[in-house]
Amino acid sequence: MSINPLYLLGGLFGAGILGGGALLLGSPDSARQILLPGPDPELVAKPSVPAPSPAAPPKDERFVIKRILPITGPIKYGEWHWDDKGVPDGPLVITVDLDARVLSVFKGGYEIGATAVLLGTSEKPTPLGVFPVKWKDADHYSSTYDRAPMPFTMNLTPDGVSIHGTTVEKGYASHGCIGVPTPFAKKIFALVPVGTKVYVTKGKTAKHGDSLI
Repeated sequence: MSINPLYLLGGLFGAGILGGGALLLGSPDSARQILLPGPDPELVAKPSVPAPSPAAPPKDERFVIKRILPITGPIKYGEWHWDDKGVPDGPLVITVDLDARVLSVFKGGYEIGATAVLLGTSEKPTPLGVFPVKWKDADHYSSTYDRAPMPFTMNLTPDGVSIHGTTVEKGYASHGCIGVPTPFAKKIFALVPVGTKVYVTKGKTAKHGDSLI
């Protein structure tokens, strides 16, 4: 049987097209890998970075302890110390440690005074906390305890707890007040304005460079 050359060429051409189509359709995965777009960089999960911890607020240098009075050994009953020579102006802070039984006066972070104190009993304890001086009376007498003299009183609480002058001796106690030697009471009374804060703590220690507040 004779074959028309035109038909033969047409058949080969058609086979070539079909074969090429088969090649194109025979690897759909490879074609998809090329044609599909890559992930949106905005949607790619990024490694989590821990948030930075907030910075500690800077210390108020006016209340940073810059000097402790050089007192040797524990302060004895009736003993007090005072040295404000050359100390620059600054805010006043009074601290009282119930365990040490010591009251300290700081001016601009410099300790200028320290004394042993009388404190309350277990029945009438001296309260813990921060107390602003509410009022002052240089010649005060107790309205609760038989008009007992309380010279140079600096009141701290509504129920009468105060810092005041008294005889500070071993074996004595107060009804919750903070008793200091009368000459020392006179000094702080003249220096401390109403509103000055008194920090009453129990066993809390502080050192050079610590903040008083």
